[in-house]
Amino acid sequence: QVQLVESGGGSVQAGGSVRLSCAASKYTAPMGWFRQAPGKEREGVAAIDRSGSTEYADSVKGRFTISKDNAKNTLYLQMNSLKPEDTAIYYCAAGWAGYCGISCLRSSYYNSWGQGTQVTVSS
Repeated sequence: QVQLVESGGGSVQAGGSVRLSCAASKYTAPMGWFRQAPGKEREGVAAIDRSGSTEYADSVKGRFTISKDNAKNTLYLQMNSLKPEDTAIYYCAAGWAGYCGISCLRSSYYNSWGQGTQVTVSS
């Protein structure tokens, strides 16, 4: 497994931006960001596979951007135009297979998880 350390969460007003980072102990792919809001199930937000192909949940398309610095083994999530419904604990995840057969937003492709970082968006 891979050790993951997230940073960058916080509180922001609606329309603002936040950048999350996730430092991995070694190279791994795919990698993704998931989130869990109070009373809701965890959902995939964005993911990137070994080739650099990205995938986004419909709710964040056009607002969030996932990127990865392979030299630093660090994953990023740039979140713009934030909405109150984006409030959640955000988790970084790392998988082992390189690619995903159906969707990299499925948690079954990941076997390592970060501790989570809170993002709160106020209206």
